[in-house]
Amino acid sequence: MSGRRTITVELGERSYPIVIGSGLLGGAFDLGEYLAGDDCLIVSNDTIAPLYLDKLQADLPGRAVGTISLPDGEEFKTLDTASSILDTLVASGAHRDTTVIALGGGVVGDIAGFAAACYMRGVAFVQVPTTLLAQVDSSVGGKTGVNHPGGKNLIGAFYQPRIVLIDTDTLATLADRELRAGMAEVIKYGAIADAEFFAWLETNMPALLGKDPEALAHAVRRSCEIKAEVVAEDERESGRRAILNFGHTFGHAIERCQGYGEWLHGEAVAAGMVMAAKLSGVEPSELSRLQKLIEAAGLPVAPPRVGAAAMMNAMGMDKKVLGKRLRFVVLESLGAANVTSDYDPSLLDQVLEAAS
Repeated sequence: MSGRRTITVELGERSYPIVIGSGLLGGAFDLGEYLAGDDCLIVSNDTIAPLYLDKLQADLPGRAVGTISLPDGEEFKTLDTASSILDTLVASGAHRDTTVIALGGGVVGDIAGFAAACYMRGVAFVQVPTTLLAQVDSSVGGKTGVNHPGGKNLIGAFYQPRIVLIDTDTLATLADRELRAGMAEVIKYGAIADAEFFAWLETNMPALLGKDPEALAHAVRRSCEIKAEVVAEDERESGRRAILNFGHTFGHAIERCQGYGEWLHGEAVAAGMVMAAKLSGVEPSELSRLQKLIEAAGLPVAPPRVGAAAMMNAMGMDKKVLGKRLRFVVLESLGAANVTSDYDPSLLDQVLEAAS
């Protein structure tokens, strides 16, 4: 194990560490101090459990460990799947000193966290993300939930974990498509908050896609630093935290219109970031840089042809809508973003034409 780094999400009594390093699974890290008691339930999926379940159990010496393996895919991010976790907790006689541990990508983390928030009005929760997208985004910040046919993540809760344990070695087994999808969220952080990091990504994208350990470790660390700082300032997204949704209003609409699972979340966000940048009216040179970096990551820069009207309807259920008016995260320039409902409707129509 080498290069361990700890970043703290500062939320008062709910503060918690993000521990990032190589070789953290397999007995090298004792999770015991972050558990509520001796009992825990590991929630994973059919892809990740065969790879890392045994290694995670080695980090839980002397604990009573139950497991549940979910089907893999965004299409299973539903109330029914969350109910299966709750059923398992009830059947095992789990009490309030049980800890739910999510081992997997963003879907597993979101569902497991939501179940933990609901069971007995809240039991301890630990995140062990194994995909790039989960490591840099969904495991940090306490957003949990499931999808509804009417919109993405409409059912959920803010529920912070006790620790986020990131073993960057898990990225070695990540499918290339999943790696590229996670890269969309990494690019997002540079675009909204750190122009220097954005420039670093422009130079280092080949190394990142080649799974260079040092490059990936830096990308994960910097992304988590940015998210931790924003979440500490605005835990429940009443203000600045909304900038973390750059590209997501369009992206979530793409996912809903396509059908969950057709495009990966990161693929939809990638196209959504380009649409949001066009709505922003940033300098053409900066729009070009964003498009080129997204293309270099092997991600789409245009939405599928699902229809402008369908996109508008889907965006109407976005969680950033206030007073029945859409709000968008827009760029002031690369490295700086804000949230606005003051946009040119005709420009929005032009942006949506790409989906027609």
